[in-house]
Amino acid sequence: MKIYTKTGDAGTTALFGGTRVNKDHIRIESYGTVDELNSYLGLLRDQDINENHQTTLLEIQDRLFTIGAILATPPEKELLKNGSNRLENLGIIASDIVFLEDEMDRMESRLAPMTHFILPGGHPTVSHCHIARCICRRAERLAVHLNQLEAINPLALAYLNRLSDYLFMLARALSAELGATEIKWIPRK
Repeated sequence: MKIYTKTGDAGTTALFGGTRVNKDHIRIESYGTVDELNSYLGLLRDQDINENHQTTLLEIQDRLFTIGAILATPPEKELLKNGSNRLENLGIIASDIVFLEDEMDRMESRLAPMTHFILPGGHPTVSHCHIARCICRRAERLAVHLNQLEAINPLALAYLNRLSDYLFMLARALSAELGATEIKWIPRK
């Protein structure tokens, strides 16, 4: 199988199920940004972080492939000829969101309470985590936009929302583990 097909040379691409759309279609922007996030999480996972964080990030990357498949499937292609949903066994489930919440609770229990907004940075690994959080927020905004045009799985939206919270909490945990100072944002008076 060749990696290049030449079918996208005119600026279109195929969605799951074969429907062709322009490459700047909101659906492509949505799953493309999830792919960008997934790649950035791979970079974060490759940093010198503890094994639990690496394992959790690997699980998240798997879920992001699922969300990408959900976003790449137009509503008219979700059902198979027999009427069953082709994404039924592939979808995001409530326990995926609970997994993120449990991980956040575990990390938060080990950290000092947050009293101010925190400026991103302090260590390159922490900065990578904050960039991933920002990409996640953009992916969520694009998925919300797509959802306004064509309904998508609401758990996929909830997962992206919770994932950005998880990445913020991971940045805080990494700051503590790496000995980085969290710089509080204190507005000028």
